[in-house]
Amino acid sequence: MNNDSQSTYALPPSKWANLKAEIKEAASSLGIDDIGFATAEPFLYLKNILQEHRDQGYESGFEEPDLDRRTIPALKSGEPMSIIAIAVAYPSKMQNPPKSEPGARRGILARASWGRDYHHVLREALAKLESFIRERVPDAVLESMVDTGVLVDRAVAERAGIGFSAKNCAIISPKWGSWIYLGEMVTNIPFPPDVPVQEGCGDCTKCIDACPTGALVGPGQLNAQVCISYLTQTKGFLSEDHMTKIGNRLYGCDTCQIVCPHNRGKNWDHRPQLLPDPEIVKPLLLPILELSNREFKEKFGSSSAAWRGKKPMQRNAIIALGNFKEAGAVPKLTEILLQEPRPEMRGTAAWALGRIGGEEALSAVEMALSGEEDLTVQQMLHRAQDKLLSGRKQEDEHLGGE
Repeated sequence: MNNDSQSTYALPPSKWANLKAEIKEAASSLGIDDIGFATAEPFLYLKNILQEHRDQGYESGFEEPDLDRRTIPALKSGEPMSIIAIAVAYPSKMQNPPKSEPGARRGILARASWGRDYHHVLREALAKLESFIRERVPDAVLESMVDTGVLVDRAVAERAGIGFSAKNCAIISPKWGSWIYLGEMVTNIPFPPDVPVQEGCGDCTKCIDACPTGALVGPGQLNAQVCISYLTQTKGFLSEDHMTKIGNRLYGCDTCQIVCPHNRGKNWDHRPQLLPDPEIVKPLLLPILELSNREFKEKFGSSSAAWRGKKPMQRNAIIALGNFKEAGAVPKLTEILLQEPRPEMRGTAAWALGRIGGEEALSAVEMALSGEEDLTVQQMLHRAQDKLLSGRKQEDEHLGGE
C-alpha cells in the first residue's frame, strides 16, 4: 500500500468507528451471531504458552508448526491494523433423538459436527462480511481464516470481546455459552477495538473433574494427545484404557462443555443449516462397518466429522459395539477379525469381542490367532483370549455353585 492510502486509513478515526457500528448492526443478516474487533498487535504472551505446550508433548500435531505465524498477525500486502472475530452459535440439543438399544446400538457425533460443515458456514459468513466492507472501502485489504488459519482462534476471540478463555480451553460467550464456531478476518483498517469480557470460571472445576481421560491437566491446559476428541480423529491402534473411555463416541467429545454451568439451558436452533439430522449424528453402528468410501461421503460428507475419512469412524464404531457389549455384533466383528486388511480394525475387533464375551467370540479369536501375522494384533488377540477364557471360567464356577 502506498503512503497516500496509508494516510487515508489514519484519518478520520470516526469513519472507522461508524463503519464498525454498521458492521455490528448488519452482522446477524450476514450469518454472524457475535462479532468483535481487536488490534492486530502480536500475541506476545501466547508464544511462551504454546512453546511450553509443545515442550510437554501436549500438541495434537494438527497445529501450524511455526509459532511466530500463530502469534503475529500478518497480511500478504499492507500492514495489519485490526482483526475482526466472528462467532456462529450451534445447537446443543437434538429433537427426538433415536434410541440406542440392544440389536440397534448407536454412536454419537460431537455437537460441533452436527448440521452442515461449519467450515463452509463460517467461510460464507466471512465472504458476506468481506463484500459488506468492500462496498464501503473498496481498496481494503481483508484476509479471512477458519480453523485452518494460522492464528489461534480462541486468542483472537478473547481479545475481540467475544468471550473469555475457560478452563476447558473453550471460549465462553456470556450470551451464547461455548456452543460457538469461531472465525476471523485480518485487515489493514484501523477499527477501534472492543473490550475483552471480564467474566471467568471462578472456582469451578467441573470440566477438569469430568474429563474422561484427564486431558485437562490444569485450567486452560489441554494434553491433546489424550483428549477423546483427538483420539477419535486419529488413525491406527488405541490403548485399551482409551477405547474403554471413548464409550460410543464416533467423532469428538462434548463432556467438558456439557458439564459447564455457563452452558446450562443454552441451545441454539435459529440457523436451519446447523440443525442435526438424527440418523447422521446418532447413527446405527453396524451399518457404518459396511460403508464404502462413496457411501461414507454420501452419508457423512456434509458434516465436519467426515474430514478424516471413514477409517477412524469405523474403528470407533467397533469400539462402541465392544463398550455396549453388543452380542448381535459378534458375526460382523468375526468377519472383520478374519478378513479385514487393516490391522487396527482387526485388533480393535479382537478387543471388542473380548469385551462382549461368549463362546462365539472365543471361537472367533482362537481361529484368528492361528493365522494372524501382525504382532500388535496378535497381542490384542491374546489379551482378548485371556479375558474370554477367564469369563468362561467364572461362568463355569457360577453354574457349579448353584
